[in-house]
Amino acid sequence: MCPAESLRKVVILKEVARGLISLKLTAEGELRYVTTMKEVIQLLKEGADGKIVLVNDGGTTFLAPILSKLAGVVCLTGALGSHLAIVTREFEIPALMGTKIESPEELDRKHVMIKPEEGTTGVLFTTE
Repeated sequence: MCPAESLRKVVILKEVARGLISLKLTAEGELRYVTTMKEVIQLLKEGADGKIVLVNDGGTTFLAPILSKLAGVVCLTGALGSHLAIVTREFEIPALMGTKIESPEELDRKHVMIKPEEGTTGVLFTTE
């Protein structure tokens, strides 16, 4: 076995949710569940670079301080014509819209991946 093979890490993807994907790009990073502007400001202070945020009904005004730094957005409401979906496309940030998640707080600070599928569907995975 060569040294590169011994360093290979097996990543297990577990599907968590599906939604409408705004852009056919994959994003991966730590998910942060933000529900208040105070949490958005805290994320700005600690560094939002490469993070994926999960919001209940967050618009672009709510995420404005950190939007350009994010790797992805997951929104529990909305559609592909919503303002958040349109702006994330302009920033080339994939967003899952109208995503049904039973307990979003359980995903906070987990490593996740947004992955596009055929058509307008995208999938949110946790990575282990």
